[in-house]
Amino acid sequence: MPQQAFDRAFRDSAAPGAGLGDSLPNGADLGDSLSNGAAPGDSLSHPDVALWRILAFSPAMVATLALGWVMQGWFTADGTTALEWVLLVLIAFNFFWITFTVSTVLLGLCSLSRSRPKTARTRRRPMRVALLVPVYNEDPAYVLGNARSMLEDLHAIGGLHRYEMFILSDTRNPETAAQEERGVRALQAELPEGLSLHYRRRAENTARKVGNIHDWVTRWGGAYEAMLVLDADSLMTGRAIVRLTDALSRDPGAGLIQSFPQLIGARSVFGRMQQFANGVYGLALAEGLARWTGHEGNYWGHNAIIRTRAFAACAGLPELPTLTGAPSIIMSHDFVEAGLLRRAGWRVRFLPRIRGSYEETPATLIDHIQRDRRWCQGNLQHLRLLGTTGFHAMSRFHLAHGAIGYLMAPVWFALLVIWALIGRDDGGSVLTYFSEANPTRPSWPDMSEPRHVAVIILIYAMLLLPKLLSVVALPLTGRRMADYGGTGRFLLSMLTEILLAILYAPILMVQQMIAVLRTVFGLQKGWAPQAREGGHYRLRALLHCHALETLSGVALWIGIASGLVSLWLVPIAVSLVLAVPLSALSSLRLPPGWMGTAEVLKEPRITRAARHYRSLLRQNLLGQDRPVQPAE
Repeated sequence: MPQQAFDRAFRDSAAPGAGLGDSLPNGADLGDSLSNGAAPGDSLSHPDVALWRILAFSPAMVATLALGWVMQGWFTADGTTALEWVLLVLIAFNFFWITFTVSTVLLGLCSLSRSRPKTARTRRRPMRVALLVPVYNEDPAYVLGNARSMLEDLHAIGGLHRYEMFILSDTRNPETAAQEERGVRALQAELPEGLSLHYRRRAENTARKVGNIHDWVTRWGGAYEAMLVLDADSLMTGRAIVRLTDALSRDPGAGLIQSFPQLIGARSVFGRMQQFANGVYGLALAEGLARWTGHEGNYWGHNAIIRTRAFAACAGLPELPTLTGAPSIIMSHDFVEAGLLRRAGWRVRFLPRIRGSYEETPATLIDHIQRDRRWCQGNLQHLRLLGTTGFHAMSRFHLAHGAIGYLMAPVWFALLVIWALIGRDDGGSVLTYFSEANPTRPSWPDMSEPRHVAVIILIYAMLLLPKLLSVVALPLTGRRMADYGGTGRFLLSMLTEILLAILYAPILMVQQMIAVLRTVFGLQKGWAPQAREGGHYRLRALLHCHALETLSGVALWIGIASGLVSLWLVPIAVSLVLAVPLSALSSLRLPPGWMGTAEVLKEPRITRAARHYRSLLRQNLLGQDRPVQPAE
């Protein structure tokens, strides 16, 4: 589709002053402070962001160029062939993103070691904030239990701002919808005076979550200065919500402020692995990300506060034409909405130091794969939006980065295939023309030479380095070894997480490659809700999901056994051939101390309250003992 078509679509549907707010009720006048979409105070620039960006990007680029120069010497002196250039480009592409992660974590370590940033002295202004919970065929007891715990925590804190919560239902299942309505009525009757809970169910779920938020903004948004968007599995302490609101109140130029959600509630092997990585390694990475993004941050679709008028004026999303001419919604809308807010002059900020922002993670490997396929479909769509007029360069980078995260999987797979085919240099290669017997083809290097092994070890070390640096940064975040059960238990948990990450990485690589291919060929349809509880999958489902990994692993082992494939691929071959049992392992329940984070070993009060209220709702209000599973 020509770029002009995308520009026209955004100009007509998402231009400043022509967004969602055309029909805002309650006398809202978007023109009061949004003339031509300009944000107040935007002339104030982040003082250090240019330096932070140089420090983030330059080391990655220099290291990648150095590796490319070194590896070019692996090939013959008679010139570099096209195939050799392909290999070099693939390696350089992957190595840049690996080193960029390392430099971001180093920036986070540097930032955390400095004195804490001073809170702005701008006077807080009271705000009326709507807490929005869009739901689609979710467990009503789960959603309403979280809602009650957040409202009551806010009520206990009190303060300057006023909060109301909206359950915005797009549920299609009639039985689940009836349970939602009964649960909301019962909860409204039990809430203390001063707490407001509203419920709305749309007759048609047009445009999915985007349409759900659009409906609220156009019908009720004019009465609220800000909206805090939550997911069905989101949970935030009252203090975290108030701190986000204070930050927005003090910064009149901010259109969106994103918190850093910590993972909670994981009990399975795979879920606990993800939660441990998020809670231990993610803190320094998030701090570094906040430093180089500055006022051009990103939006992850939940646990973020948004200035309603800014969003209404400039963040409306058009339907984009597909290659067949049929209209298509923008599925991963959050990145695009952040870009549109910044394009209109509003700051998009990331505050990772606000504690008490939580979400949950898929319980099993298959649940993670199913979610990843949805995200891949939406993120690859962003490639078609990179040339849209007016986006800030950093907004384009966020869009590209989200897509590249998935495109790296087929790149890694291509490297794996080339590496397997190269074999050894002495004529034992699967591709026999890579030998002296055929001088028209390149003579590939012996992968066992010390200098070549050193480069391979360097790449593996760079993959591990962010984890080690993040552990060094833990004391700077206020965490102690005691929060993880002591030094011994922490080290055991860390080694377990690293081992599991190594085992699951090749499987996830293949699955992300499948997700990319499903998206490219139009096989990925729909946007089914996530199975929050997870579960055990039968052998037939495991075999169906992991057939390609298993066959790839068998092929690698045959090549290794026959001496045609490098022994360096043994770890990958082990993982791929064991994909089915590893997937089954992912669903096993773990005791609290194993890969336990601070939130596992000392459960926050808000999560205890939420679990208690969910249980009450299931037993007393909805007449059920077990949670409702989302409809597919």
